[in-house]
Parts: sequence; structure tokens; C-alpha cells
Amino acid sequence: MSLSCFELGERMLAVEEARAAVLALAEGPLPDECVALRSLRGRVLSERLLAPIDVPQNTNAAMDGVALAWPEAVPSDGFLRVAEIYAGHTAQRPLGADECAGITTGAPLPPGADTVIMREQLAIDYGADGAVRVRVERPERVRRGQNVRQAGEDIPRGAVALDAGTRLGAAGLGLIASLGFAEVRVVRRPRVALFSTGDEVAAPGEPLPAAGIFDANRFVLMALVEEHGGEVIDLGILPDERGAIADGLARAAAEADLVLSSGGVSVGDADHTRAALLEQGELGFWKIAIRPGRPLACGRLGARGVPFLGLPGNPVASMVTFLQFAAPLLSRLQGREAAWPQRLTAVAEQPLRSREGRVDYLRGVYRSDGEGRLVVRDGGAQGSGILSSMVRANCLIEIDDARASVAAGESVTIQPLFRLP
Repeated sequence: MSLSCFELGERMLAVEEARAAVLALAEGPLPDECVALRSLRGRVLSERLLAPIDVPQNTNAAMDGVALAWPEAVPSDGFLRVAEIYAGHTAQRPLGADECAGITTGAPLPPGADTVIMREQLAIDYGADGAVRVRVERPERVRRGQNVRQAGEDIPRGAVALDAGTRLGAAGLGLIASLGFAEVRVVRRPRVALFSTGDEVAAPGEPLPAAGIFDANRFVLMALVEEHGGEVIDLGILPDERGAIADGLARAAAEADLVLSSGGVSVGDADHTRAALLEQGELGFWKIAIRPGRPLACGRLGARGVPFLGLPGNPVASMVTFLQFAAPLLSRLQGREAAWPQRLTAVAEQPLRSREGRVDYLRGVYRSDGEGRLVVRDGGAQGSGILSSMVRANCLIEIDDARASVAAGESVTIQPLFRLP
């Protein structure tokens, strides 16, 4: 089968050109579904969310004290306290002239009130007739409207509370809850099938053959898929046999929205993986001007044309290419255009080596210096098989293809990496 949409020739592709072609594998977001509030963390809104109420619903007190209508002239004997208003309750009547109501934080202001004065600024006089009068100390410090939260000052009724494409974290969930939604519509999680192959690959926990390696890449990719909003279909380690690999790919093409592998499908390889891929769909090979991370295999599988990416076999190269190509594709499948890669600018603390004509991604460690600037240094050895320096890194240093090197003190682009605390 010809891979007409990816006939990019044998030339070396620029990173942005390759990224655009990968994004073209997906026509748009996946279908949406209705999900309960408690299960929304990490999900992506499929439609904009409009506020059905004002937030806050009522004009209310920002602190404990008294609510009143602040006059031009403060009465010498203070204000008559006629009510106590607690959060969750409303005033029984409007306030008259020179009257006030005790109020707690969050309680709605009574009609006629426009100001709240905190308790620490009040003196209380108890009269023989049972009347309570409140005098304001240092009245010159009071400003009309102080300590009052207006109805709708956070979000007015009918306003856009959250846009479609928003990935929901703790603050977003709190906002949705504050609007009274028990469920909302979100994009279905992309289902990502991934597998390892090779006679040399052993599962962690099993004996390691003399010429074997433990299967690290599959676990790296599973974690990256979940960090970027996907749901993993783990096909495990497929036997290095064409029929078994073809069966696994057929299952992936039927169930998944994206299929990933690492290693074993490079240009010139004649192994069972490559043969099975060609049997199950369309396959193309690209050389990309990137380090680490070339070449990349791409294609479609099965009758639905499920996107496939064959990433390099070295662990760091596999991670880098996932972040540059698979992560943007997952973002698009979730309706989050241009959500990845995220970039910041930092100042290099040391000289950084590169080469013109390719984009280099160095493992780096960035921080804020004493002047509040972001500064970055490399994170150690940069070999594409050295996973320990990726563990230490909190960013990728992106050196574009026009630069042969970066001198200490020069600005450079960084891509922050997700890190658990």
C-alpha cells in the first residue's frame, strides 16, 4: 500500500515539518462523553462551560464584622445593631439609617448595606434597655464598599467559565463544583496500544539473559501516555515471530486510537515487526534533523487507519521523540491544539554544544537565580542510552538548527518536563 499522505521522500525533514505531518494523522478530537465530577481530573472539556449562576451568588462579606450603609457623617453614638447574619442565611429586613447587622464571612449583605467593617475596628456598647450600639474606631480609615465581595465578581451568570480544550486539574474541578455541575462533557481519553519486541528483551522481575536487556521503554512510554491524558492498552512483549506480532497489531488497530512501538522498525531492518506492520497497514520511514531521535517510522493500521508511530529504541531517544511527536498528536486527539510542546526561555549557565542543521534536545536542569531569571545547565551525560541523566533533568534544552553552539550567558529555549514532587 502506498502511504501517499506521507510521501516526503528521502530528504532530511525539519522537526516542525515532521510534527505537522504527524498531526495530520488525526483528523480532529475523539468523540466526547459525560463524566461525573469526581472522575474529571486530567480530562479535557469538549465544550465551553457557561456559568449558570453568578459566582459568588450573592454580594457577601469578605470578613467577620458588621454590615452597614456607610454614611457621609458618622453618628456620634454609633450604629444600632439590629440583626446577626450568618453564612448560609439571609437578612430578614433591610437596614435603616444608622443601623448595622453583625455578619460573618460569606454571609449575604442585607439590603441597604454597602460596607463591612471588621470586628477589630469596632467597640460595642450595651444599653440598659438591651439595645446594642456599635461604634467605629478610626472611622477616617473606612472606605465605602470595603470588605465586600460583589455577586458575580468571580464569574457572572452566562459568562464563559472554562473553554473547550481545558485540561482539568484541582482548580478547574473546584470551579466546576462552584457552578453546581455534577457532570460535564469531556473528550474520550485516547486509547494507546504499545508493545515491545525482540528476543533480547526481558520483562522486569524475570531472569536477565546473558545478552538480554530489561524492557524499560514500554514502562517509560506507558507513563508518558498517562501523563499526556491517554489510556494505555499494554500488549506486553510480543514474541519475535511475524504471526504473533501481526495478531497484536490487528488487536491494536481494532481497539486503539494510536499505536506506539520503540525500536525494531528502522530503515533497512528486515525483521518480523516491520513485515507485520506492512501487512497490517501503511508504513513510512522518515529521517529527521533531530538528536537524539532519528529515524521515526509512521503510518496507519487497519481499516480505521489508526495512527502508528515507531519510535527509536534507545530510551532517551524514545522519550524525546514521544514528547516532540506523540505528545502533540495526543493533544490533538483531545482537542488541545498547540498544547505541546510548551516552551520557556532561560539563560545558559555554561557553554552548550550542538551542530547546525539539526535540532538538539539536551537533558537540562533549570532554576530561578537570585535575580529571578530562569537559568539552565545540562543534566549530565547526553548519550541516547543514558536514562539516568533524564531522571535528573527537569527540562529539555532545545537548540535550534541554526545554532552550532550556545555560549554561557546566551538565551536558549527550554521545554519543562512533567515531574512528580
